[in-house]
Amino acid sequence: MDNQELWQCVLSDIELSVSKANFNTWFRDTAIYTREGNAVVVSVPSSFTKEWLENKFNKFILKSLRELNSEIKEVKFIVYTNQENISQNNNLITKKKKQIFKKPENQLQLKVLNKDAENNLNLKYTFDTFVVGSSNELAHAAAKSVTKNLGTIYNPLFIYGGSGLGKTHLLQSIGNNILKQDSSKKVKYLSAEKFSSEMISAIQCGEMEKFKNKYRKIDLLIIDDIQFLSGKEKTQEEFFHTFNALYEKNKQIIISSDRPPKAIKTLEDRLRSRFEGGMIADVSYPDFETRLAILKFKVASKEIILSEDIMSYIAENFKRNIRELEGALNKVIMQMNILGDKKISLNSVKKTLSSESEMPKKIINIKQILKIVANFYDVEEKQLIQRIRRQEIVRPRQIAMFLLRNEYKASFPTIGSKMGGRDHTTVIHACEKINNELKTNNMLAEEINLIKQRLYT
Repeated sequence: MDNQELWQCVLSDIELSVSKANFNTWFRDTAIYTREGNAVVVSVPSSFTKEWLENKFNKFILKSLRELNSEIKEVKFIVYTNQENISQNNNLITKKKKQIFKKPENQLQLKVLNKDAENNLNLKYTFDTFVVGSSNELAHAAAKSVTKNLGTIYNPLFIYGGSGLGKTHLLQSIGNNILKQDSSKKVKYLSAEKFSSEMISAIQCGEMEKFKNKYRKIDLLIIDDIQFLSGKEKTQEEFFHTFNALYEKNKQIIISSDRPPKAIKTLEDRLRSRFEGGMIADVSYPDFETRLAILKFKVASKEIILSEDIMSYIAENFKRNIRELEGALNKVIMQMNILGDKKISLNSVKKTLSSESEMPKKIINIKQILKIVANFYDVEEKQLIQRIRRQEIVRPRQIAMFLLRNEYKASFPTIGSKMGGRDHTTVIHACEKINNELKTNNMLAEEINLIKQRLYT
């Protein structure tokens, strides 16, 4: 296996284990530059990336390399500026290798997104490439309706769901579709964090009027991850006024979040009311049929051949989100390229994916459950344990007890002890209450699913 193939396999392994954002940030434009004895030297684009990989991903990368080649004992990182500097600073590359570094054509890396600088839309996200299933059909139908009735139906459109389930794809598909219909429309897609940072910068530079005019002349405003406005009072106030200005002119507003509006606890009531006044649709975990359809679409687009039983195996064993599913497929494709197998066998696929598909759920503890539940409902962790009877605390506390029982498998007395010394009958009551409500409350079921996703990813 040459250096290019080796690093492609490592990246495929990493892509399955880290978020898309992390993969994009830290592994883009990386490659194995050389191998010196038992050491692999990886080139990176900046000193900041080098420091981060050394401190955060060194052991992970080395483990992945050693699984592919047991002779590798060490991994080092160099910043690629020019060949002369690399030789002088690292003493790793001989004079014979002094040549301009070129990344192999087939090097697996995250491509520079084909974004429009003006509207931030990625042209690859379209309705044609969005696979519709029972987990997202309502959100998809609402999104399509918006493109035909901009600003006059489902305004605002609020789409929520866990990470990696296709929310961003759907949101950007709307923007791209609108511009395809009428290129003169002013469309803007950005994250809530970006909106907040732009506003702070405008305040510091004394350019708030310019900021306000920029966002109040837009025909379609798409805000991703609105939950990040939680607790930011000044930003929420400005967004509220921007929202009203656009809404009154029948301009379309589309918002996404990892949870429904009522679960964003430190969101101002007036904003929550605006969000709930439109259309709310969820994007949930894709079922088997949807996962299989996504795989078939991806396989066809990559012009490769995979048998039905192989695609079924991948769809059955990678359930958490679409990103994980695509990562597994990419690893199989990479293995096909390395082995030169045009018709790879099911057994070979099982072996390639065994470490991921057979991986048990991440080990969790009581502290993690309490922390994640508290973060999800925007309450303090200590409040879950204290004798506070406000509804905004009681509800998350009961859900924490339910998860401690069902996910951590703790006994009722143990849960009571960890939850501030409560009697075990209190815990039983809480668990039964949540269990019974789950039978009829779809919103609660979705919230708990979102919390579970955070626990195990």
